[in-house]
Amino acid sequence: MEFHSKLLQPMPEQRVRGWNGPLPFYMTYPGYFGPAQEAMLLKDLEYLQQMYPKDVKHCQSRIAEVLDRADYEGSMIYDEYPDSLSIRALADSIYTVFKNEEENPPSEDMIQVLLFTEIYKRRHGGRRFFR
Repeated sequence: MEFHSKLLQPMPEQRVRGWNGPLPFYMTYPGYFGPAQEAMLLKDLEYLQQMYPKDVKHCQSRIAEVLDRADYEGSMIYDEYPDSLSIRALADSIYTVFKNEEENPPSEDMIQVLLFTEIYKRRHGGRRFFR
């Protein structure tokens, strides 16, 4: 029991660099992902995306091109809780683009997953996908 009680204690304020004043409650608990850890997670995600198969990379880069048009200040992709119908409509329009351009378009599920990943990256400051 003693171990768990020590684990759940907040970090002392003097151990957090660059912060003046009392800390918000969520920053005091172990496992808080601050900006440095988030940047590390995005870098790891981008590295793993480089290992996608060739056809998935092509699909990802095409989705990024289409999403560039929907990436502006005030866009629905930056809403706190994006509307799922709007995002699915965007995915459907991307699927239509693939269906018109290619003989064997990727599945709708794959397009949705890649779209959600790309939106996540953009919402958290990640770079646009490059081949």
